Amino acid sequence: MEEKGTISIHTENIFPIIKKFLYSDHEIFLRELVSNAVDATQKLKRLSSLGELKEDIGDTRIHVSFDKKKKTITVEDKGIGMTADEIKKYINQIAFSGATEFVEKFKDKDDVKDIIGKFGLGFYSSFMVSDKVEIITKSHQEGAEAARWECDGSTEFKIAPTKKKERGTQVILHIAEDSEEFLDEWKLKGILDKYCKFLPVEIQFGTVEESVEDGKDKDGNPEYKTVTKDRIINNTEPLWTKAPSELKDEDYLKFYRDLYPMTDDPLFWIHLNVDYPFNLTGILYFPKVKNDFEVQKNKIQLYSRQVFITDEVKDVVPEFLMLLHGVIDSPDIPLNVSRSYLQSDSNVKKINSHITKKVADKLSELFKKDRKAYEEKWDDIGIFVKYGMLSEDKFYEKAKDFALLKNIDAECFTLDEYHEKVKPNQTDKDENLVYLYSSDIGKQHTYIEAAKKRSYDILQLDGVLDSHFLNFLEQKLEKTQLKRVDASTVDKLIDKDEKVESVLSETEIEKVKGIFETAVNNENMKVSIESLSPDEMPVTITMSEFMRRMKDMAQSGGGGYYAMMGNMPDQFDVTVNGNHPVISKILRAKKEEKKQQLAKQAYDLAMLSQNMLTGADLTNFIKRSVELAGE
Repeated sequence: MEEKGTISIHTENIFPIIKKFLYSDHEIFLRELVSNAVDATQKLKRLSSLGELKEDIGDTRIHVSFDKKKKTITVEDKGIGMTADEIKKYINQIAFSGATEFVEKFKDKDDVKDIIGKFGLGFYSSFMVSDKVEIITKSHQEGAEAARWECDGSTEFKIAPTKKKERGTQVILHIAEDSEEFLDEWKLKGILDKYCKFLPVEIQFGTVEESVEDGKDKDGNPEYKTVTKDRIINNTEPLWTKAPSELKDEDYLKFYRDLYPMTDDPLFWIHLNVDYPFNLTGILYFPKVKNDFEVQKNKIQLYSRQVFITDEVKDVVPEFLMLLHGVIDSPDIPLNVSRSYLQSDSNVKKINSHITKKVADKLSELFKKDRKAYEEKWDDIGIFVKYGMLSEDKFYEKAKDFALLKNIDAECFTLDEYHEKVKPNQTDKDENLVYLYSSDIGKQHTYIEAAKKRSYDILQLDGVLDSHFLNFLEQKLEKTQLKRVDASTVDKLIDKDEKVESVLSETEIEKVKGIFETAVNNENMKVSIESLSPDEMPVTITMSEFMRRMKDMAQSGGGGYYAMMGNMPDQFDVTVNGNHPVISKILRAKKEEKKQQLAKQAYDLAMLSQNMLTGADLTNFIKRSVELAGE
């Protein structure tokens, strides 16, 4: 006997609201229906394992199909099934128990991810694409009568007995005119590949043709024939569901290539497997990153019980590990809720902390197990380690033992090792350690050579994070300063209070200063005369460490004060080495014109060493060089 009824909700028609609010994410209807089919199948398997199923469990494959002429999409399972009473309970009542709250909460919101799942509306997402939905189902219970439920998107439904031989459920969607794009094989396959490729129950969608070997020809060469096979969408036992002890390196690498085709092999990976105080499984891969922060195509994928949810995992994974690849699966992550709720959820915070700890432990293990191999990977690993140290104190406490400083000779040191290395020779008069660094070995070569003459060690800090990282190191390391190798003359970089006597008198110093100020003729260039070693350059152009950092921070996105400083004109120090023979030659020149010519030449040489000589100034320098060479 057919029964008609009204779904008991406190709103005239919830379906237009579902359609309106979920329209931008409407492909998830298929994820929800297939997930429901998987749940029904797994419940059946559970009953069977408990001895509560009298019949043989048999084939449990889920079938997804479509009929373009009839304009239908069908999802069919051989799971637990439902009786007519169960349809009334689970479809008409429980699924809409939160409907009023839903309408009130979301009628003015745009965040579609807040909706599906939170109010038991998963099944009803099918009305985003359908004019009518049918359910044909038969319970696993002995003697159960099959039932058919039908609803056209209003609050009215029909339910009646029907004929169905096998247990399980068919959900038939009659696709609406504005959603006929889904009546396409490749569109549906794309959605199934995205959301369902690792579900734990086999899912069939159509067939595929394969070429298989079919004996040999008379010359012994293989012959082939084309066969039609069921197209199975999913791998029911993805790698992260297995125990690490069962797996080899080749398994992890194959899985990575399956996830991210056309990508370089990863450096290493971490297998997550936690069951207390929360459930978490997954595999995180460290890709080859170098210094490039490219648009991230290969993101970490978040699953819940093997159902793909999203690849936006910002709150689950620590920010500094967002460049990792791989999968995380946890039923304990609250899905489809607002961002603020997700951030405050205690399980999310615990998972985030656990991932941080596992990564730190893995890096520490790699460092201790094979330091040489670790050092070889440092250019790729370093960006994660530095970012982690910058962003999380707990990570810094662990990472300070395996973070490396690399010098321009490609030697690597831990923080403690480097401290001991430079302490004897790079301590200034105030007992501060001075770490010298280069951000561009090619451009700063002259300054590097001057520092090497003093047997100073120079770090290579030319990465995208290094302008922030060197500030961070100064905060963490006691009585330690970092100075770029071209931030001052070599004697001033590490001021040991070792005075070099001047060969010039006070009067001569003033004369030299006047000559160079006229030759330079630039208010952003501050001229000073210093008594340096005669083997140093006659003129050195530098920008103070403070000014360089302000500019670096401004360029790397620092706002406020940094941005203001970054917009100021560049200020440089022009240091004239009063003890250099060239300066004495300038003073001895009889004509003022000659003094200016020589001073300008020495200044332009310093500009050239900093790649700052361009345009007409460069042309004039070349002409002047030819003239002086001909004298």
